[in-house]
Amino acid sequence: METSRLALRQWEPQDIVACIEMNLDTEVMKFFPSVLTKEQTIQFYDRVQKHFIDNGFGLYVVENKATKEFLGYTGFMIATFEAAFTPCVEIGWRFKKQNWGNGYATEAATACLQYGINTLGFDKIYSFTSTLNLKSENVMKRIGMSKTGTFSHPKIEKDHALNLHVIYTYEK
Repeated sequence: METSRLALRQWEPQDIVACIEMNLDTEVMKFFPSVLTKEQTIQFYDRVQKHFIDNGFGLYVVENKATKEFLGYTGFMIATFEAAFTPCVEIGWRFKKQNWGNGYATEAATACLQYGINTLGFDKIYSFTSTLNLKSENVMKRIGMSKTGTFSHPKIEKDHALNLHVIYTYEK
């Protein structure tokens, strides 16, 4: 996939270094229970690769077309944790802090959402984040998703500040 500024592509082994750096950044990971270690990011990379093999889609690297710089990622994963709406196709994104505020998340997620509906044939796509993550929630709104509720994330302790999540959906 491409936009005027971005290329969304499959992962390459050299992307791991930039992803490790991004996942170790406390600001980037502010709305997750913790940063990811180098080993956890490598495991994440392996899960993303397996997801592509098993499902034919996944999280795509987002790079600057002009510079070929790794900016972050966006794409789809099948969410399988225990919740009323799972399993489901989830769209998500994460970008390096220095790339925030440039509209990259909205641009990449818009392209990805349309690809999911028009090419992959998804009828319904979900996105969710902590109720505290207003920037990510705003991306959901900008790409045309609708808020459908909240839920207590089963993988985050009940009394943790990040436990309550908003749910957004996009339907064909």
